[in-house]
Amino acid sequence: MDILAKCKIEAQGTAIMKDLQKLFKKDRFAEYVGIELSEVAPGKAKVCLKIKEEHLNGVDLVHGGTIFTLADFAFAVASNSHGTIALGINANISYLKAARGGVLTAEAVEVAKNPKLATYRVDITNEESELIAVFQGTVYRKKDKLADLQ
Repeated sequence: MDILAKCKIEAQGTAIMKDLQKLFKKDRFAEYVGIELSEVAPGKAKVCLKIKEEHLNGVDLVHGGTIFTLADFAFAVASNSHGTIALGINANISYLKAARGGVLTAEAVEVAKNPKLATYRVDITNEESELIAVFQGTVYRKKDKLADLQ
């Protein structure tokens, strides 16, 4: 099975998951880049990106900004998965291995959460499950609910 075929939104019955899908379908930059939302669960998210020519830098490797964008999108989905609006206040990334093409996957996992702040780790891997980069981000958790967004 093609790895990108696995990157289809899994059926999620909860209202929060439907709110998340609605919210992130409106993310124009992620759509422009070509990011696919694959899985969502409370505190977790998985997204994929099929690398194209426009994702490469001057030496024909995947641009660091492309990898950061993929990780940031997984971070955004995971941090909003509890149904309240969460906005990034800090993010950093370590690039461990060059990526040349294929499909990259970013998996975000919540590592700490309290009423105001939450921290997430995002692992970015290639099709061979090699670790390409590690991202860590912190969000401010607002009181506003996703369901209240128009």
